[in-house]
Amino acid sequence: MTVEGAIDPLTREMIYIAVSTANACQYCVQSHTAAARARGMTDAQHGELLTIIGLAAQTNHLALAMQVASDPEFEVR
Repeated sequence: MTVEGAIDPLTREMIYIAVSTANACQYCVQSHTAAARARGMTDAQHGELLTIIGLAAQTNHLALAMQVASDPEFEVR
């Protein structure tokens, strides 16, 4: 399915990879990785994406475990 939008197709697939990883969906990770590669994702981009996903996950887990309060300026109003 092709969706028109402001986000280019490669970036869209990379977002799908990140969300699929967070949701532990192996099928989706594999299919969106293949789609991203078909749209030109390089090994370097894939490696950096995995690094960002891992860092974000670790940071999220630590902030949750440490019960870090959000900064007032980041609160949604």
